Amino acid sequence: MSENSSYDFAILGGGSAGYAAARTAASLGLKTVVIDGAAELGGLCILRGCMPSKTLIESANRNLAIRQAAPFGLSAQVGPVSTQSIRDRKRRLIADFSSYRQGQLEDGRFTLVRGFGKFEDVSGDVATLSVEFPNGDSQQISARSVLIATGSEVSVPNITGLTETGFWTSDTLLDAAEIPDSFIVLGGGPIALEMAHFLEAIGRDVTVVQRSAQLLSTMDTDLAAVVQHAFEGRGIKVLCDTKIESFETTSKGKRITLQHQGVTKSLEASEILVALGRKPALKRAGIDRIGLDLAPSGHVCIKTTMQTSNPRIFAAGDVCGPLEVVHLAIQQGEVAAKNAALLLKGENAKHNMDYRCKLFGVFTEPQVASVGLSEAEAKAQGLDYLVATYPFNDHGKSLVMDECHGFVKLLADKTNGLILGGSLVGPEATELIHEIAVGMHLNITANQLATAPHYHPTLSEIWTYPAEEIADQIPQL
Repeated sequence: MSENSSYDFAILGGGSAGYAAARTAASLGLKTVVIDGAAELGGLCILRGCMPSKTLIESANRNLAIRQAAPFGLSAQVGPVSTQSIRDRKRRLIADFSSYRQGQLEDGRFTLVRGFGKFEDVSGDVATLSVEFPNGDSQQISARSVLIATGSEVSVPNITGLTETGFWTSDTLLDAAEIPDSFIVLGGGPIALEMAHFLEAIGRDVTVVQRSAQLLSTMDTDLAAVVQHAFEGRGIKVLCDTKIESFETTSKGKRITLQHQGVTKSLEASEILVALGRKPALKRAGIDRIGLDLAPSGHVCIKTTMQTSNPRIFAAGDVCGPLEVVHLAIQQGEVAAKNAALLLKGENAKHNMDYRCKLFGVFTEPQVASVGLSEAEAKAQGLDYLVATYPFNDHGKSLVMDECHGFVKLLADKTNGLILGGSLVGPEATELIHEIAVGMHLNITANQLATAPHYHPTLSEIWTYPAEEIADQIPQL
């Protein structure tokens, strides 16, 4: 570490949010340090999240396509799946991604310290942190502003017998060379459903257990219903509205006892996959010493400027939310760095996050994606809106592809047609949603979307149908 341990901006964590903040701060002339003590550099997305999971899912999708070859007049036989080869391919790709990120962190624009940083004190306009190194040594540094970007960790519930019985998490599955033949997946959110999709597509028997009354509890019920129907059509058993009572080991594997819609049931499988989301990784940051406000969920409370309850301490990424997605983490890191630069000059923070176009995607089969407001959110806010849908089973390109599950949904302001949100469940949903995201970013109306040129036949042109339906209900000037 440099002998000069005083910095303008210190960042705890070198993942997506931390790196984005560091490069932004350095470009603004701030003397910046990134403190990251993880065994590997790269952050959650590269090492144990987005990239490894989508690598495994790509293998699963190819296998699923082979299974579904007959309707296209093709003869294809599904052979044994080499889970070790899938894992090895993932390792090669992730090694490349993490190596690239390591190079970015070590290219000299800012200082990189390979240790775990935690707050010791915040006094006036200076924060003091201690850095603990792997060899047991420690060192103090000071900074005018600090960004907390320590990411998240797997959330494991405290349920009788779970620890004793043993379980897998997404971390386990993403790096497993051998995968058992049956799983009970706990959870109905994106991680749980993506892993359930992967497991079934490579030939494993899967049961999904969800506490809420629907899968994807934060999304509209009509979207979730399509996913559940498609999953059940593939042989995945789905139990919603459950309450887990206990776990135990059996001669065949593991048993879970639960209440399903008020009825006691027992399920058995070779392994249990706990996929109940993640929680902020704050244990080692020492934030209790500086009295930051936390939400009931454990997330750091932030303003749209990314400032915490202490205006010189910022947070970005999974530690604060509102969504655990990379593009938001990057934007949050950039906003934090820009505002830290203003504070250094004695000015007030003025850069703000805009969550109007919040994007979300789930890489199941079929895929699910949304941007902006859901219909449930629009209703809760009392907005005067119009909504229209159109199904994939009446759309030329999706019929050609034999991808007929699902629909698109568009929401617009009833007075002027301004698009408020879009969502869909169906083929390539995580790609198709960007048409609405770009439109919302540019503040277009349903009429403008309806009249925009779309090539035929494409999946994208399906958006023109709900757009036309909404536009027809709004007087055109």
